[in-house]
Amino acid sequence: MTMARIHLTGASCTGVSTLGRGLAAALGVALVDVDDHYWLPTDPPFTTKRAPAERLASVRAALPPEGWVMAGSFLGWGEALIEEVSLVVFLTAPEEVRMARLARREAERYGARIAPGGDMHAAHLAFAEWARGYDRPGFEGRSRARHEAWLAGLNLPVLRLDGAEATERLVAQVEAALRR
Repeated sequence: MTMARIHLTGASCTGVSTLGRGLAAALGVALVDVDDHYWLPTDPPFTTKRAPAERLASVRAALPPEGWVMAGSFLGWGEALIEEVSLVVFLTAPEEVRMARLARREAERYGARIAPGGDMHAAHLAFAEWARGYDRPGFEGRSRARHEAWLAGLNLPVLRLDGAEATERLVAQVEAALRR
């Protein structure tokens, strides 16, 4: 039996990484987080991007042949990866849910570094503003409009899920889709 090759995507803080961990564990396959290949390891983090060709090669090298879950977005640089995918899962969540998750996650990860006066405060505010822009018409970054246009052009199954639901429920919905 061929193992699933699942790509999870959506706005920041829709639960893509959380679902990725849960789904990979449930299916017994590797989890490949796109951000691990997009950004160079730096301190402070998320400040230096890898070159697009390097990102693509790095992700491809991390994808085992026996199946995987790939979590994150590769819009604008990694579209060639879609050839490897058997199912796309697109997560959405209301802006207020996403922004509350973002604030909680960033505080847990970075603590005082993102508070006023911290070395990551300005970057944190800029990231929050970028994440908030996802649903805004005309937003230039990763956006709902760009995702929808990309999804409409795919020639493979797309499962749309509400990222505000419990991870266990989302895992069950993906597993059910894989059985169809």
